[in-house]
Amino acid sequence: MLAVFAFFGGLIDAAVGGGGLVQVPALLHAFPQQSVATVLGTNKLAVLAGNLASIFSYAKRIQIVWKLMLPTMLSAFLFAFLGAWSVSLIPKSVMEPVVFVILVAMAVYTFARKDLGQTHAKLAIGTRQVIQGLLLGGLIGFYDGLFGPGSGSLLLFAFVKCFGFDFLNASASAKLVNLATFTAALMFFIPSGNVLWAVGGLVCLSNMAGSLTGTVLALRYGSGFIRVFFLILLVFLIGRMALSIFGITD
Repeated sequence: MLAVFAFFGGLIDAAVGGGGLVQVPALLHAFPQQSVATVLGTNKLAVLAGNLASIFSYAKRIQIVWKLMLPTMLSAFLFAFLGAWSVSLIPKSVMEPVVFVILVAMAVYTFARKDLGQTHAKLAIGTRQVIQGLLLGGLIGFYDGLFGPGSGSLLLFAFVKCFGFDFLNASASAKLVNLATFTAALMFFIPSGNVLWAVGGLVCLSNMAGSLTGTVLALRYGSGFIRVFFLILLVFLIGRMALSIFGITD
C-alpha cells in the first residue's frame, strides 16, 4: 500500500506539485513509532528521486530558461537551509493560516483567469527578472525548509503569474527549484540519521514510476490538463489545511 501511495504521490508531484499530500500521511500511518523528522527525511529522499526522473523527461521536451533558473535554484537551496534551521523559531500555527490564505487566493485567481498559463511568453531575462527569481526562490525555499506543504504548487503559480510561463513550462521549472530545496533538506536529514533507507528505497522506486507517468501525461495533454489538475489539487490542499487550522484534525 505504501508503494501505491508513493506512485500516486510521484504522479501528482510531476504534474503540479503537492504529492506530499498523499505520500507523507501514508508514511506517518505506516510508521507511527518513528519521529516526524524521520518520516519527512524518508519522504524527501523519495521525492528527490522522483523529481530527478521527471526533470530528465521534461528536459527532453521543454526549453529551460537557465539564465533565470540557476539563480532561483541557488537562492532556494540556501534559504531552504535557513528555513530548516528556523523550524523551532517559527511555529506551524503561524505559517499555516498565512499559506492557507495564499492558496485560496491562488485558486480563485486561477479559476477566474481562464487564459492564465495557456500560452508561454517569450520573456527577455534581464536583471529585473533575475532579482525576481532570487526573491521567489528565497521565499519559497525558506517556506519549503520550514513547513513545506504546497511549495511545488506555489512555485508553479509563481512562474505562470510572474514570468508568463504556460503551465507545462512552469511545472518543469518548479521541479528544478524543488530539486534544490529537497537536496538542502536531505543535507540536514541524512547526517542526523533521519532516513529509513530500506523503506526509502521502495518508496523511491514507486515515486519515480509515478513521476514518469505524471510527466508523460503532462507532456501529452499539455497546459490545459495541468491547469485542471492544479485546481483540483488546490481544493484538496485548502481543505486539508482548513481541517488542521480549525482543529478538526492534526
